Amino acid sequence: MKYIILLNSIIILLITSCSTSTKPTKNNIKIIGAMKNVMWKGELAGTINLDTIKDKKGLYGIGPVEYLTGELLIIDGKSYVSTVTTDTTMVVEETYQVKAPFLVYANQTDWNIEDLPSNIKTIKELEEFIDKKALDFNRPFVFKLKGQIDSAKIHIQNLPKGTKVSSPEEAHQGQINYAIGNSEVEIVGFFSTEHKGIFTHHDSNVHMHLITTDRRKMGHLDKVLFGSGDIKLYLPKK
Repeated sequence: MKYIILLNSIIILLITSCSTSTKPTKNNIKIIGAMKNVMWKGELAGTINLDTIKDKKGLYGIGPVEYLTGELLIIDGKSYVSTVTTDTTMVVEETYQVKAPFLVYANQTDWNIEDLPSNIKTIKELEEFIDKKALDFNRPFVFKLKGQIDSAKIHIQNLPKGTKVSSPEEAHQGQINYAIGNSEVEIVGFFSTEHKGIFTHHDSNVHMHLITTDRRKMGHLDKVLFGSGDIKLYLPKK
């Protein structure tokens, strides 16, 4: 009986270890945890401390802050954390001293840069455009955009302390939405057709975070109107 108990303990330890370990893909995208575990199982605690990522050269990453108390974005080696202060204001801090319950990240320094066509206006149109452009890419992959948008809506998770979560509805309690007007921004996104519930939502192949170039506003991108401004699209070199 002791041997059976010991064996079961070892198996549980191995399963737990695998569920929180880094999972590199063939395109060297690294995935920690899973969105569905946060939303449906209430696994809100941090599974990675961002400061433990050793290689920060050309580092990009997105995810929520542990216990869903903010949003995080790593952009070209710099890490930003946004938290709610009021319904209309936020704080954006540059720091690696933060944990995430799930995170997708990659090191990318070589890019193909092109103008985003003026007929691409929305997230859905962007997703379809990138999908066609990247048919022969290894997937998933990181991408980014830089330029002026007409408008956007972003959100920051702001779950009340001590809240238990067992559904997406419960997970989004306290979430604050922010409107962004005509602004210069940078957007970091990860594209995949195979990671719904892992780092993209069930109805999308992209997960994107937006930050204004003045670094005063940052959050999960829900809606955008690219308009007629000059937007550069960065796709990884193969």
